[in-house]
Order: sequence, then C-alpha cells, then structure tokens
Amino acid sequence: MKRIAVFTSGGDAPGMNAAIRAVVRAGLYNNLEVFGIMRGYEGMIDNSFKPLISKNVSNIIQQGGTILKSARSKEFMTKKGRKKAYENLKSKEIDAVVAIGGNGTFTGAKIFQSEFNIPFVGIPATIDNDLCGTDYTIGYDTAINTVMQAIDKIRDTANAHNRIFFVEVMGRDAGFLALRSSISSGAEGVLIPEIPTHLENLHSYLETGFKKMKSSGIIVIAEGDEEGGAYDIARKVRKDFKDYDVRVTVLGHVQRGGSPTAFDRVAASKLGVGAVEALIQNKSNIMLGTKCGKVISVPFDIAIQQEKAIDQKLYDLLTILNY
Repeated sequence: MKRIAVFTSGGDAPGMNAAIRAVVRAGLYNNLEVFGIMRGYEGMIDNSFKPLISKNVSNIIQQGGTILKSARSKEFMTKKGRKKAYENLKSKEIDAVVAIGGNGTFTGAKIFQSEFNIPFVGIPATIDNDLCGTDYTIGYDTAINTVMQAIDKIRDTANAHNRIFFVEVMGRDAGFLALRSSISSGAEGVLIPEIPTHLENLHSYLETGFKKMKSSGIIVIAEGDEEGGAYDIARKVRKDFKDYDVRVTVLGHVQRGGSPTAFDRVAASKLGVGAVEALIQNKSNIMLGTKCGKVISVPFDIAIQQEKAIDQKLYDLLTILNY
C-alpha cells in the first residue's frame, strides 16, 4: 500500500477535522501518500483530489465543519457514477480509502467495495450517535454541549417570564441527542422517536405536577417525534392550556457547528490513527468505533443495518430527576 485517500460525507460534525488530521499524520508516519477528496462521493466522481501533507492539516483540530467539505451525491447512487469514481481512484493510484461520516456514507462505501474491491475503513462522525457498534460518534459530545448551553440560556428567559419552552433538537430517526441533552440541562421532559409520545401523559404532567411545582419549564423534542415537531406539539398544548405562555425554539443547524470538545478531539484522533493502521493490516469493509474507551472494528453491515437501542435507564432517570 502506497497511497490512501480520505473524505468526509453526509452531515458535518464537529471533530471531522481532527479525524482528517489524524489520518493524514498517521499516513505520513507510515510512509504513505495521502490524498483528500473534496465534497465526498461527489468529489470522487468529479476527480476532485488534492495531496495532503502535514502542513495542510496544521491548526485544524479546533475547527468545526470539515476542510474537505461535504455534499450529497445522487450520481454516486448509480452504477455509472460509481464506475466513474472508481476510474478516478485508479488514475490517482489510490489503494484504499478512509470514509468519515454516518449511515449513508458507510452504505455507499459497502456497495462501492463490493463492486470494485477498493478497501474502505469508516470513521463514525454524526451528531445523532445512531450507528450501531460504537458508544459514541464524533460530534455527538460537542452537539450535546451546544444544546445544553442553549437551553441554559433559554431557561433564564423562561424563568423571567414564567414560560414553558418547547426546544426542538436534531434527531429525525434517533433521540440520543435529545435524551442526553435534556438530562444535562435539567429539562422537565423529553419526546423522542424511540418511545411513543402520549400527549395525555404530557397533559397530565402539565395539569398536575407542573402546576404544583413550577412556573416555567423546558420540554426537549427530537425533530422526528411522531406527534410532530416542536411547533405542532406546542400548538396542541396551547389549545388545551390557554393560560400557559408557551414558546418554541428550534435550534437547527447551530447544533452542527462550533469548536469540538476535548472528548471529540481525542476520539477523532484515536479513530483516525486506527483507520490507517487497520488499512495497513489489510482490514476493510469495517467501521471503527469505541467501546468502553477502546477502539474496536465493526462490520459495515452491523453498523448500518442494526438499530441502535436507546438507553431506557437514561429515559427513566429523567423521570426520577423531575419527581
């Protein structure tokens, strides 16, 4: 193996740059040439490659986003598009690829490797933390802290005006971000896709426990909750509780940005170096993850096809803490 490439794909996550940096430095340490692919699979098709040396990744570990950019690629979903990407990889004499991203990124890598036998190793980077086989994904810890800090500020104004705020966070299919951020911010409730929302329970809480104990509060809602987003649920609550001052805040893409936490920087660094070492050891078609602080390898099939379960004890913990 002489040359490897690295790219980022899907939604950006804080810590992606730290992972890129680790891949480049580990590659150079092992006498490999490293190329960056701009804009993910789209750049692979457009032949957008750039050689990376140590200087290219200096002073990026603290930056959010991704210096390699990210994009969705409809063309890569076609066999013709993937063949074009393969031809570009071979023209650059790329022997293996490190893919940094989430479910869609690894699904594309798995299909591509099965068709053209190019070794891929994945690094999980998504604020949703929804990939099976790893305790944490890069960006998740930073996003939790971003949400927590936002809710801390929202609570100040909620207390000042005796308001109930419904705060919507990202998580179309997974409630990991909503659940952990609701606990860390002391929220009074959380609505997530994994657990059916019973509006009558929310109504009961607002009618009894909330009125008795508090004059303001925070309810965190994952955007994928089956009752709808924060605006839909707030509308239903306003209809039944006309005397409540109900407000809505949708945090949106602010959750994706910002300087990564120390946890995300260290995790990204470990996984980036681990990805290069895995390729050198002829391992492929795997995602690297962390279990109990140790780097492990997980087949793409498990990472993308098995559903990661929510921690019921964490959900129960929120109920206990609001007793």
